Amino acid sequence: MASLSSLLSVSPYSGCKIQPSVIPLNKRRGVNNHVSCKASNNGEDSVNKFDRRDMLFGLGGLYGVATLSGKDIALADDWSLSPDVHNCKPVKPSAVGKKMDCCPPKIKEIIEFTPPVVPTPRVRPAVHLMTPDQIADLEKGIQMMKMLPEDDPRSFAHQAKVHCAYCDDAYKQMDSTMDFQVHENALFFPFHRAYLYFFERILCHLLEKPDFAIPFWNWDAPPGMCMPKIYTKPSSSLYDENRDECHQPPKLLNLNYGGKKVKDSEIVDFNLRWMNDQMSVETAREFLGKVIKRGNCPENGSGSIETSPHNNLHNWVGDPEATIHGEDMGHFYSAGRDPLFYAHHANVDRMWNIWQNMKDRRDHTDMDWLNSSFVLYDENRKAVRIKVSQCLDSKILGYVYQDVPIPWKDTPPIRRPKQERSLGNLPPTIDFPQILSSDITTMVDRPEVASPEERINKNEVLVLEDVEYDPTLPLHFDVLLNVGDEGEDVRAGHIEFVGTFTNVPHGRTTYHKTSLHFVITKKIQQLGLEGDKKVAVKIVPNVNGGDRIKIGGIKIQLEDIE
Repeated sequence: MASLSSLLSVSPYSGCKIQPSVIPLNKRRGVNNHVSCKASNNGEDSVNKFDRRDMLFGLGGLYGVATLSGKDIALADDWSLSPDVHNCKPVKPSAVGKKMDCCPPKIKEIIEFTPPVVPTPRVRPAVHLMTPDQIADLEKGIQMMKMLPEDDPRSFAHQAKVHCAYCDDAYKQMDSTMDFQVHENALFFPFHRAYLYFFERILCHLLEKPDFAIPFWNWDAPPGMCMPKIYTKPSSSLYDENRDECHQPPKLLNLNYGGKKVKDSEIVDFNLRWMNDQMSVETAREFLGKVIKRGNCPENGSGSIETSPHNNLHNWVGDPEATIHGEDMGHFYSAGRDPLFYAHHANVDRMWNIWQNMKDRRDHTDMDWLNSSFVLYDENRKAVRIKVSQCLDSKILGYVYQDVPIPWKDTPPIRRPKQERSLGNLPPTIDFPQILSSDITTMVDRPEVASPEERINKNEVLVLEDVEYDPTLPLHFDVLLNVGDEGEDVRAGHIEFVGTFTNVPHGRTTYHKTSLHFVITKKIQQLGLEGDKKVAVKIVPNVNGGDRIKIGGIKIQLEDIE
């Protein structure tokens, strides 16, 4: 079965600069610009050196990858990604306007990660179900981290810098001039899993409680659909002043925040339907994101959960009034300064566990992805290299999540009656590029297929080409299928809702260009459009910032099912 959510690539983080700024304020058309993704030597800067030991099954720690064939593990050129941590550079976040140092202490030696021997996995609790003792331990541990000197890699200040460094281009890819980026590609889930894992180990060490576990913010279920109260007490070490005052409890959160507003009486239902849609994607490409090879530009590859609700919740928590760009959670460079960040990402990580246990799901088996790595500090102040292949199974890392109800599994998207359209009321086919200052609705040709077999082996993919935008703003737009311009009230949680683009402000000040890919195979079937040669596509921007987005083109194409 193809995916319900159909979201392939929707997060805007691009590792490639557009030269020059591509969205002129006077909205001139025909600007001829390009994405500068190539390295200085025509993109061939990647050195073809590899550690043959890493290509052997077993030595890479391939936990949970039981289906790899001999062909998959054959020795070959290694295009895996790793950060050049010995050449960290200061970053210049747009929110700060000046360079800031997010780099770790000078690394002299890197040790290889060895999975721990854990007789009984730690159980990460839901925040709303924590006991008083668990809350006290969490507050004490965070306070102890905050009291450590900033140059101690275990300190809370330094742990916040880790996210800044990996997410605001402090590192280049090893043997490449391309940025090392853990957003908008398949490194997103394993990096944040490893990051939280070492964060948790530091807390266990400081508390002298090896069974301590960080909590998860259960935002995918009704009991967790507001900001957790234990994080809102000013006297607590869990408090952060840079949060949106309008979103304090008991305010319900909108998992598609930035899209159409939803009444409080309806928001829980829509949240559950949207979660069902996002979690129903079937392929690793759709859920985990696109595998990026060394020397490639790290763009165009988000998985479903990264874009929404992950990005939306970053913007929902961050303070848009008291700070310039929504710090702390609302900007990648500062997100780790908020203790709530770690509970948020624990639930993102939990989504990976849930998805892995759904029928017919499996992670990427690409060896370059499995051999990609990160360098993080452990509880003993030692720099540790951990591979993606060592992050696939949380039980191997020594933790699981508390069992809680998952109501979105039984709450599918809303089905409306099929929208029959006569030739007289079809939307026009409009020319691109278009500035997204208001809704855009256009008819788009579906691709022809040579045979039914070709349709079986291909996905129909809606592509928004050359999407140019201002990366310093919390931009958002939704993409709908078979919805005209007559004002139908369609939003996340409806079958017609294809996906969303959500930008969390990040370090660059130059305009970005990306392309967005949405698998629509299942949507076409659900909407009864298999026989239609054209379909209506509607793009709905947020009320703010649409004039800072330009859509270069739109098409539907066939792509191989991965």
